[in-house]
Amino acid sequence: MAAEAPAAEHGPTAGEYIVHHLTHARNKELHGPVDFSVVSWDSMFFAILVGVLGCFFLWRAARKATSGVPGRFQAAVEILFEIVDAQAKGIVHNAKSRKLVAPLALTVFVWIFLMNAMDLLPVDLLPFLWEKVVAANGGDPHHAYLRVVPTADLSVTMGLSVSVLIVCLVYNVKIKGFGGWVHELFAAPFGDHWALYPFNFAMQLVEFVAKTVSHGMRLFGNMYAGELIFLLIALLGGAWSMSALGITLAIGHVILGTAWAIFHILIITLQAFVFMMLTLVYVGQAHDTH
Repeated sequence: MAAEAPAAEHGPTAGEYIVHHLTHARNKELHGPVDFSVVSWDSMFFAILVGVLGCFFLWRAARKATSGVPGRFQAAVEILFEIVDAQAKGIVHNAKSRKLVAPLALTVFVWIFLMNAMDLLPVDLLPFLWEKVVAANGGDPHHAYLRVVPTADLSVTMGLSVSVLIVCLVYNVKIKGFGGWVHELFAAPFGDHWALYPFNFAMQLVEFVAKTVSHGMRLFGNMYAGELIFLLIALLGGAWSMSALGITLAIGHVILGTAWAIFHILIITLQAFVFMMLTLVYVGQAHDTH
């Protein structure tokens, strides 16, 4: 549930509060929609952190696996593995490819779920602690920015989708051969005729770009919206006062924060599952011949 925002008379306005929480800890300001020289240190840190933790817990589950009655965590991991493996078998029919694709899909699901789950932390908790750390080291706490949900950063979600695109391109070449794939780029979907080659190639490029952009934007949009709603709920808690309206806002803050946090558990799981399924679908399409 979201933490209370600073009191209005001593803290920033609602707009300043939201802008502060939606600002990344970057090496420099972002100018324009695309700037590859800009690095979001907070997104990188938390993405790597939860990735390492996810690998560690899965490793512990595999290490302690027994052939007898499994514990709760082992049973949960086994169920998750069976679900992902079943989806991979239904989409990617090449058994040799599944040796890499199935673990990749499991990694994608677990990693994205953990990154999404950072949104369930109180919105002011880690930024507040970071401000104290910056102030203790002589910095300006008012300019100590920290965002803790990596998947609410477009650069992270697009990086993931581009990685899936690279995997798809590799499998296109691996399964069809470089010559076969290039021929398909020019011969599909309208037909293998020299007059149609430019139109086929243009449509293939549009398909690759559209799938990649929509893959990353879908995850980013849902997580960004969820983060913003938590901030708006936090403002309700910061607006309370010893009056009938203030007490009502405080109660609304608790109720809405709890309800949205519970509902958000479904959202973060669903978004991780959708991203994983689209990964399997796109890799499976790379195995198909038009």
